[in-house]
Amino acid sequence: MSEITIPRIVGSKIKEIRQMTRAEMENESWDDYHEQPMVIILDSGVRLYPMADPEGNGPGCMVGGVKSGETFYLEPEAG
Repeated sequence: MSEITIPRIVGSKIKEIRQMTRAEMENESWDDYHEQPMVIILDSGVRLYPMADPEGNGPGCMVGGVKSGETFYLEPEAG
């Protein structure tokens, strides 16, 4: 796993938010998981996605929060 520094991410713009593809999941050795996590793609080409832990033992849920204290999670759009 290569290291990306925080300054390379700060100031980037979100280009796309989508479900991780099966090929991307296979690249992480997550072929046994049925749920496809969300991935955030920045204009720099950096991809951000959840992991169960730093060792990459599985995908997880992308969770966020807002100033009011509310929390949310990203899920695929119904379609």
